[in-house]
Amino acid sequence: MRAFASRWWPRTLRGRLSLVALTTATILMVILTVAFNTVVRRHLQHQADDELRTRAAAVAATVVTDGSRVRVLETPGEELLDTNAWIYSGDRLLEKPSSATADGPLTRAAARLVARDGRHCVTAHGHDEVRLCSRPVPGGKGAAVVTALDLSPYRGSADTMLFASLALDAAMLACTYALTRLAVGRALRPVHSMTEHATRWSAIASPERFGSVTRPTELAQLGGSLDALLDRIRALLRHERQLTRELSHELRNPLARIIAELDWWGARPRSDADTEATHAAIADAALSMRTICDTLLDEARDSAATAPGTADVLPVLGRLADRLVDRLDPAKKGVEVVVTARDARLSAGVPDALLERIVSPLLDNAVRHARTRVEILARAQPGGVRVEVRDDGPGVPASFVAQLFQPGRRADPGDGHGGAGLGLPLARRLARSVGGEVDLDGRCTSGATFVVTLPAG
Repeated sequence: MRAFASRWWPRTLRGRLSLVALTTATILMVILTVAFNTVVRRHLQHQADDELRTRAAAVAATVVTDGSRVRVLETPGEELLDTNAWIYSGDRLLEKPSSATADGPLTRAAARLVARDGRHCVTAHGHDEVRLCSRPVPGGKGAAVVTALDLSPYRGSADTMLFASLALDAAMLACTYALTRLAVGRALRPVHSMTEHATRWSAIASPERFGSVTRPTELAQLGGSLDALLDRIRALLRHERQLTRELSHELRNPLARIIAELDWWGARPRSDADTEATHAAIADAALSMRTICDTLLDEARDSAATAPGTADVLPVLGRLADRLVDRLDPAKKGVEVVVTARDARLSAGVPDALLERIVSPLLDNAVRHARTRVEILARAQPGGVRVEVRDDGPGVPASFVAQLFQPGRRADPGDGHGGAGLGLPLARRLARSVGGEVDLDGRCTSGATFVVTLPAG
């Protein structure tokens, strides 16, 4: 059964909607047709009963009761009145139609109606359907009149109405199916056009968008969503190309150093001191390359793991500070790292790992440039959390502030540390991914102060 339904069930949206509309219209038409024909048949039966009662009243007017005697007056047009009429006095039959026999089915049906007393109607089924109605004779002391009417004309009218309604239903269903297919086809035409455009744009990377064409409200909303998705994809692709260029640029320098050192070392025999110097230069270049790769991989992992969560700010900052102090360079052993929080229960609306990845590059920079002290201050602000990372170093050169958060940019490339210029852009990118921000506090007059704002937890 399922295979049969799967085979005949339309595969297109147009076909499915047309089939649903046809099925719904069919059910509605069946209900209306049954109700209409039921009402018509009842109305025709009521008409027949009214005619029978009128005839019975006319016949009853010719019946005279005199004491215990019941007799029928002879009146003009008696033959017309006697047609299909039975007159009883109690259970005794006084008159019957000339076409009926004394023990025929219609006569027996008439006798049963008289025996029930009162006014009743019944349908006798035989070769033809006949409707019979009884009426007591006023003051007749058991006298009654039964009239009969052939229902064939009424049944014919009802059957004609049924066939006409079925023909009309068939025409209506055919029109419904055709109009539904036409309407759905016209409604889906913009979708087909959008599909073709999307296919073509994906092949040629077109800058066109769905929202540039006037469409129905629902498709306009869909087009707006698709345009936003395309813009996001283009931004991601642009970001990936930018990262690729940055990675290529950053790795080219240490790789060139390695190649140059190897060429210089292999040009002629070298002393042990020269060999050690070459090895140190190659190791330093390799370490720089690894730092660049680790930074980019960390960014990729953290960007994929920016799920909602909460972090207790003070414990996270404390762990970062302890970890940093443990791996300080010998030249920076005298730098003091202090963590201050005005509220020990301060909570940020980001996971612990993400908070670490945002603050860690700022803290590394602060320790690298600090003379004696690095301070981390965390406090609540309306709707969020504010973390400040301060150092007492030389600060950021005014000429470099505009390039501070550009990937691969460093204020002093020859300062001797292995940074790739990607830490600050990474911190800002991760903060913005959760609705936060990383910026330089321009009001600071000594050293540098970086400000991290994050949503509250």
